[in-house]
Amino acid sequence: MPKTPEEAVEYVKQNKIEWIDLQFTDLPGRLQHVTIPASDFTVEGIKEGFGKLDGSSIKGFTTIYESDMVLSPVLETLTSLPWSPSVARVLTKVYWGGGRGRFERDPRYIAETAESTLSAEGYVSYYGPELEFFLFDRVDLDVKTPQQGTGYKITAREAPWNGGGGYVIRYKEGYYPAPPVDQLMDVRLDIIQTLTKHFGFIIEAAHHEVATAGQGEIDFRFSTMVETADKLQTLKYVIRNVASKYGLVATFMPKPMFGDNGTGMHTHFSLWTKNGKNLMYDPNDEYAELSQTGRYVIGGILAHARSLSAIVSPTVNSYRRLIPGFEAPVYVAWSKGNRSAVIRVPSYYKGMEKAKRIEYRAPDPSTNPYLAFAAIAAAAFDGVKKKIDPGNPVDTNIYHLTPEKRKELGINELPRSLDEALDELESDNEFLKPIFNSSILETYIDLKREESRTLQMYPHPMELYYYLDV
Repeated sequence: MPKTPEEAVEYVKQNKIEWIDLQFTDLPGRLQHVTIPASDFTVEGIKEGFGKLDGSSIKGFTTIYESDMVLSPVLETLTSLPWSPSVARVLTKVYWGGGRGRFERDPRYIAETAESTLSAEGYVSYYGPELEFFLFDRVDLDVKTPQQGTGYKITAREAPWNGGGGYVIRYKEGYYPAPPVDQLMDVRLDIIQTLTKHFGFIIEAAHHEVATAGQGEIDFRFSTMVETADKLQTLKYVIRNVASKYGLVATFMPKPMFGDNGTGMHTHFSLWTKNGKNLMYDPNDEYAELSQTGRYVIGGILAHARSLSAIVSPTVNSYRRLIPGFEAPVYVAWSKGNRSAVIRVPSYYKGMEKAKRIEYRAPDPSTNPYLAFAAIAAAAFDGVKKKIDPGNPVDTNIYHLTPEKRKELGINELPRSLDEALDELESDNEFLKPIFNSSILETYIDLKREESRTLQMYPHPMELYYYLDV
């Protein structure tokens, strides 16, 4: 990938690129873009940035009276698009117009700030998100007349309700079935080949996930905070575009259907020194080869788990997923291998320093990865700085414990709604303030409050089923 403006211009010339797609991420986490002629993508243009953005039209950005903004390319992300070879896309940083400096509500800026903050303390953090998603054949929405009712219909070739073309995947039985029962392997292969050949990814695994109706997962090699967030946005972008080529609809919605597992984004996290020592690892620890620093990392994330929910589980729909019985975390606890806890310590191997990390199971793919990874780092760093003890691990199925036993063990619950999570974030955000400026926190909370209020106004279709005769 190009690293200098001169290399970038040469790349465009050699690959006969005609158009440059400038991409950036809005505050809720959606990828946005504007396309410019390749002739404008000069060394001078790259250095100055491209004044092509009306920030007042982007969610969470700015107002109509200060809307001129500049996009500065992140040249390492420049690559031609295999589905449109005359176009190259590049991720960008967002700046205020008029030479006023970096835009403080650019989500990528928050992740950059988090990375710099940790670096100043001598730390490097690594992330490995496990991105789950659904590939549906069709989704029909009826929202034309919401006053008369709303509804949707999902068509999915593997699903029991669509017959499966001879094979079906039963509810909760989608984990690792071989083709032809897994009818979407070829699509996933196309996705990962596109990622490796054109976007520089190292793929570790791709497979069908637990749910029926086309649930999949793609895992790529862990990396540092900003790079991993960039890759996650790229991964979602590629999944959507390759799926569209096959006439499929890719969705990262946390809970698109009733009765089966939702879509998570379990995030692996480790904290290292800048000279390459894994601070999470202690070969003398008998429980999980986890160091005291690793325990403090867990302590920080557990201490702030309820407020973190507003960032890592950021939609009303996220809380349809966070319910018992569907492999989604509900309880604030940690363990070595217990998937009913919000944090587990993977222990596939023994004696491997590079493999020691934690898996934080609360995030889902609707999160903004730049904000999510920065918030996880802030909570972990707070735990290390304050030496927050996480308590004892819980090595039992927490779903099966009585409320009395959970209380005895000091096991708290995650929020059950977005509003509850936002309440927690408003009361517990001091740990974020070295990284998250007040402007982005206030704007983010306002946006999410409005989202929650809007959805509360719409009766759910199942409410008619349950309450029509009251």
